Amino acid sequence: MKQEDPSDFVQAPGDRLTRAAGKQLAVYGVAAVLLLTAAMFLLNALAGLTSSAAGMSRMAVDVENNTITSYLRQEPPQMNSMLATDAVSGMVLAHVMEGLLRYDQYGELVGGVAERWQLEGNTMTFWLRDDARWSNGEPVTAHDFEFAWKNLLSPSVGSQYAFILYPILNAEQANNGEVPIDDVGINAVDDRTLVVTLATPIAYFDRMVAFVTYLPANEAFYRQTDGRYGADADEMLYNGPFMMTSWVHGASMRLEKNPYYWDADRIRLDAINFAHMTSDSSTLLNLFKDNQIVMADLGSEMLEEAMLQGWSLNQFMEGTVFYTDFNHRPERLTANLNLRKAMALVHDSGELVNKVIKLPGYLPGKSLFPVWLPGVDDNFREEYPAPVYQRDVAQARVYLQRALDELGLDRLPPLVLLTGDTPVSRIQAEYYQEVFKRNLDIDLVIDAQIFRQRLEKMTAGDFDLVAAGWGPDYNDPLTFGDLYASWNLNNRGRYSNPALDAQVRIAQNSLDMTERMRAFAEIQRIIHEDVVMMPDYERGYVYVTHPQVRGIVRHVIGAETDFTNAWIDAGE
Repeated sequence: MKQEDPSDFVQAPGDRLTRAAGKQLAVYGVAAVLLLTAAMFLLNALAGLTSSAAGMSRMAVDVENNTITSYLRQEPPQMNSMLATDAVSGMVLAHVMEGLLRYDQYGELVGGVAERWQLEGNTMTFWLRDDARWSNGEPVTAHDFEFAWKNLLSPSVGSQYAFILYPILNAEQANNGEVPIDDVGINAVDDRTLVVTLATPIAYFDRMVAFVTYLPANEAFYRQTDGRYGADADEMLYNGPFMMTSWVHGASMRLEKNPYYWDADRIRLDAINFAHMTSDSSTLLNLFKDNQIVMADLGSEMLEEAMLQGWSLNQFMEGTVFYTDFNHRPERLTANLNLRKAMALVHDSGELVNKVIKLPGYLPGKSLFPVWLPGVDDNFREEYPAPVYQRDVAQARVYLQRALDELGLDRLPPLVLLTGDTPVSRIQAEYYQEVFKRNLDIDLVIDAQIFRQRLEKMTAGDFDLVAAGWGPDYNDPLTFGDLYASWNLNNRGRYSNPALDAQVRIAQNSLDMTERMRAFAEIQRIIHEDVVMMPDYERGYVYVTHPQVRGIVRHVIGAETDFTNAWIDAGE
């Protein structure tokens, strides 16, 4: 990933908040000053977190048992890699499963189950390791990859991420039921050789293979679960660094080191307890203060206390874009372009971030494409600045009247805003409720749901507007650029535009980087002019970690929080 200064966005392992990161946060005024001051002057130790309590299993660090305790933001909705669509499930899967390739602690693509790989024309060959094993001791073979990939492409499975395999020959046609699954270009030549035939040569396929949808599955075990694969800890086989040994739904999860993992010597922790499932920053702060978790993200109101406690701060831009999506289905009022234009002209992401959310590290949203994505010679957004709407209430009311005329209405009925149940989701929804009422006399009904139910309602199209987010699956702008393609089932509002689809095809198939970037720029323009969605923010974190735990890595691509290289410094 080409960046002028990677430390502006991605924290290298063990780094403190840098001056470059401070410049990124400078727009947040006093909070940013506090952050930068804290980063430059805070002590390196946590006086309140001592090794005397570490032997207790409920504590953040259990030195005796070589175990740490952390948290998950939500209950993982889906641990079946063929069906998973969310970041929380993806983070857990990255600890208990391994694909052909993976990302190391420096964000570099390295061999996982595959010890080497080669692209020749439109054929990619992977040679698997002899010592790769499932958690029951059976070998991981090329057939496990062929089965998993072809299975998720089956129309009956209904994988929302099937599109990410579409670069493979006949994958899209098989997923649409147009050709048999056996015609897809995935072939286990023998136990150790997987040959993938691509529809056209593409330079970024190896980056896609590191994503969770490309994980393997043991067919015999999968079949015996009778449709419950991934539903509980004992309904999975694992081939990654850890195994899930306990999953109390909605409450906790425990991962233990996998003795069958081929690179087990690299894994220095014996267990990870995810003893809490919450995204409430106040709860997390209290858990961290009480020495019950090894890390916590901080809100702006917590920075002063962090300085008083002498905590070392870290900063991380996670790469995800959050936005308010419209339902474009014909029966929905939000399918009307003039209504969407009216709402876009009273929407102000800067006000949302700086006056409402007020969390350190957040950037106002301007585009579906985040600021860190690479272009040809610079970041994509530097080469192709995002067009933005400026708040214009008078013009917004003109568009609203046009919408009412087209819809044959004197006044809009209430619109449903589907959102999460987290604190940020709640204040964001209440802010929009007030903004649209005050400026356009539009009533929003807030439908706040827990994570899993929100995803289900999004998939069913049970909303007018929805607070959504999209994180990168692989290191290429296409990971954002194809989100609104008509065939992408993660396009929850079912937006469909042949002009946008044509640009996605160019970006998928061209080997000319300049041509591809022009296609992404055209996608960005169409999304803006058609008001496909309204960008809200790009999320960043300021966080603290336990001083005894080293090697925690946070990735833009791959698992957001990665404990696979973490270890306990018993002498701290």
